[in-house]
Amino acid sequence: MKPLNPLVLTVSVPPHKHYGSSVRGLMTAILMAMVPAAAMAVNTFGVDALRVMALSAGVAVLTEAACNRLMDRSQSVGDLHALTVGLAFAFLLPASAPWWLVAFGSAASIGVGKMMFGPLGGSPFCAPLVGWAICRVSWPGQMDLDASMLTMNLTYPLGQLKAFGWTSVQIQDTKSLLFGRQLGGLGAVQVAGVLIGGLYLVIKHHVSSIIPVGFLAGVATAAWLLHLINPVVYPPAMFHLLTGSVMFGAFFLATDGPSSPNRQIPMLLFGLLAGVMTIVIRVWGAYPDGVPFAILLANLFTPVLERIRPRPFGAR
Repeated sequence: MKPLNPLVLTVSVPPHKHYGSSVRGLMTAILMAMVPAAAMAVNTFGVDALRVMALSAGVAVLTEAACNRLMDRSQSVGDLHALTVGLAFAFLLPASAPWWLVAFGSAASIGVGKMMFGPLGGSPFCAPLVGWAICRVSWPGQMDLDASMLTMNLTYPLGQLKAFGWTSVQIQDTKSLLFGRQLGGLGAVQVAGVLIGGLYLVIKHHVSSIIPVGFLAGVATAAWLLHLINPVVYPPAMFHLLTGSVMFGAFFLATDGPSSPNRQIPMLLFGLLAGVMTIVIRVWGAYPDGVPFAILLANLFTPVLERIRPRPFGAR
């Protein structure tokens, strides 16, 4: 009897086939998806937008390289994750942000939001939002929009809504909001560009559509119910969807892999929770745009949502 080839019985750990995906490939796709919004930001805010994005991205890369060296880890800046985090953080800042705020927030996003929890994949929070939250709480005056920017014939709809009510909001038409004719985070408010990039990521299967759909559904449903109760006080759902960082949060922040669930039902619930919390913070909270804090709060529920698992076959 011919003996069996021992290689035939070799058992290895899955996955058994490599599909060519990598961290660098995913980060490259995300950076490409950010290009339309970045271009629109430069067109709207000029060289100030380019300054903020370049400084934030550069500091993020240098911070990760320094942390790897201090922690005696192999260098990981080549996977482009730090560059992506730095650009995402810049998208949340106003174009008037001072250089030291950009540098500190970008460094905090990497040092506190990522490297403190180990290598890539260990952080329970979306890294750019950690840096944003630290800056927002520590220096609210510098994080607010510069009054000099109002001379650009742009207004801050969410600020007007929070301070003076729905009837005082000057920009309410969909076209102006869609094409970034509003103040806010320099890349996050470029809704058309963010949508193009977000749909690219979904179509190419770089991110799942479940979290963005759940997030936008949560925002729209909560806003629609409030508008139904009192249309004079509460704006319609479309206004909330097209203002602030809702679209950017749905496609680029809430979908952050390490800090969000990876099963279908938990992903949907995660998106719904973040979307509803966005409206809650906008209406009853102290901040005009509740997206960053809403996603950070939803990140805290990820371990709980991950416990929702399919029932094993044959289990009682």
